[in-house]
Amino acid sequence: MPEPQKIPFIVPDDLVPRYINTAYITHTPHEFILDFATMMPGLTSLKLNTRLILSPLTMKLFQRAINENIARYEANFGEILIPHGHTLADELFRDKGGQNPPDETK
Repeated sequence: MPEPQKIPFIVPDDLVPRYINTAYITHTPHEFILDFATMMPGLTSLKLNTRLILSPLTMKLFQRAINENIARYEANFGEILIPHGHTLADELFRDKGGQNPPDETK
């Protein structure tokens, strides 16, 4: 089977890259909805940055591409470790002393 032809991306000059560290994934029988946001220390709400709506087939191909890229990344740079025993928010937003997550009552 021949390799599929790669179609080059055209990146618009006004494209704004967005950092995200929070994702919500939901689905219906016909589509997957991926909502991306940025969680900041001390905030009690998130602002949605990006929403992607994918067909089930596109989502499955996206999953395959992500898995292949994570495997290549880990082969080059080592295993990506997932923290255990506390939440990801605790890991990302602990205070400067490295002990506590932010207090949301501020």
